[in-house]
Amino acid sequence: MTDSEEKQRQLDATMENESQAPSPMVQISIREYDKLKEKQHFITDKSLIEYIDKIEFFVKELRKHIIRTDI
Repeated sequence: MTDSEEKQRQLDATMENESQAPSPMVQISIREYDKLKEKQHFITDKSLIEYIDKIEFFVKELRKHIIRTDI
């Protein structure tokens, strides 16, 4: 491969990279955005909620065995 062919190949590769568009953006309304922001403060995953409920159950069971005394 000659030097000029190599330079042309590098130039073509550079042009290919420049022409690739960045990942597409999604447009939503401000109202939808606000709803999404509100939801991020809550746990909605069903399996995660089940784990939390089980932890709550075990904590209640453990609390039955706590004896608090003043020293």
